[in-house]
Amino acid sequence: MLILGLTGGIGCGKSSLSNIFRKFNITIVDADIISRQIFDDKLLLEAVFKHFGRNIKKDDGTLDRKALGKIVFNDEEKLNELNNLTHPIIREKIISDIEEARKKGEKIVILDAAILVESGFLEIVDKLLVVTCKQEVQISRIQKRDNCSKQEALSRINSQMSQEEKSKYGDYIIDNSGTITELENKVYKFIEYMKENWRE
Repeated sequence: MLILGLTGGIGCGKSSLSNIFRKFNITIVDADIISRQIFDDKLLLEAVFKHFGRNIKKDDGTLDRKALGKIVFNDEEKLNELNNLTHPIIREKIISDIEEARKKGEKIVILDAAILVESGFLEIVDKLLVVTCKQEVQISRIQKRDNCSKQEALSRINSQMSQEEKSKYGDYIIDNSGTITELENKVYKFIEYMKENWRE
């Protein structure tokens, strides 16, 4: 079974790419969804409250993600502390979901993760697909999606690993500067290529 990693910078269209793969009935293990689900674990939640303070706890006992975000995204040390708490659990769930796909006899499973390279999940995958786009397209998409200024969009882009740096890790690159139809055609060709060329 091929484990294909899928990653890309903010606004490059990683989610669009993932949705197209789903149309081809390819199993997607979504690390971003897993990273939200793990906070259902009461032990982890308690550890996070203990570590970052009760002001990130809502009245109903759940996590106030915005409050936590304000703490960690302006402080690299705090972000690393959060990652040290969460990444082992995320990794365990990713591996478990991949094994489920293997048991079902899937030929390919995609690990979709925004920070796949940065989080050390690269060793889980056989190959890495990086989705990129022109920066002006990236800025425009972020502005439209998040209703923010050009400067705010640039700030979000600059807070991440650059597209150029991420692409260095990629075995395959898909440029998504065009339309959704163009992207669908590229994905179709990519799947055909993988069917012909991938051997376990």
